Amino acid sequence: MRTEIRFAGFGGQGIIRSGLILSMAACIYGDKNAVQTQSYGPESRGGSCRSEVVIADDEIDYPKVDDPDIVVLMSEEAHRKYMGLTKKGAVILVDPDMVTARENSEKNVYPVPASKIAKELGKAIIANVVMLGALTSITRIVTDEAMKKAVLRNVPKGTEELNLKALRKGFDYGKLLLKGRHRKEG
Repeated sequence: MRTEIRFAGFGGQGIIRSGLILSMAACIYGDKNAVQTQSYGPESRGGSCRSEVVIADDEIDYPKVDDPDIVVLMSEEAHRKYMGLTKKGAVILVDPDMVTARENSEKNVYPVPASKIAKELGKAIIANVVMLGALTSITRIVTDEAMKKAVLRNVPKGTEELNLKALRKGFDYGKLLLKGRHRKEG
């Protein structure tokens, strides 16, 4: 099985790092193959960027994301650019503090206030880790333990405890979203 994931936002949000962490969780700490590609503007912070990951059980012969199964949108510009480029039934995670547009009901959208949760933890820069936790709980694309190990390998020394708190908050928020969706549908 092949799963395509797109992260999109602006430089400084950890978009590229999110793709690297997810691909590491899948292939080093999981039993999958993964490839990550990235694209960003000339600005290091504030310019648009995206990170794409392909995760598969078998060899990956084409590394590009054409029709994402999972999309994480962390800016208004990313939402405008990529929301319409998702397949029907794709799982879409949106930070509602960064994206003001509201979705129609045919989309499988999960609002994850990653920026707000990160600020409550004391560092806005860890919003991407909160989002990775929610993505893990909602999609089960990798295990919680694989994601935890990948996060720990990719955060600056001395920030491990804070990043683990952010990840746990994301795991918990994702689970709450799934419970709420189940009650509405069932």
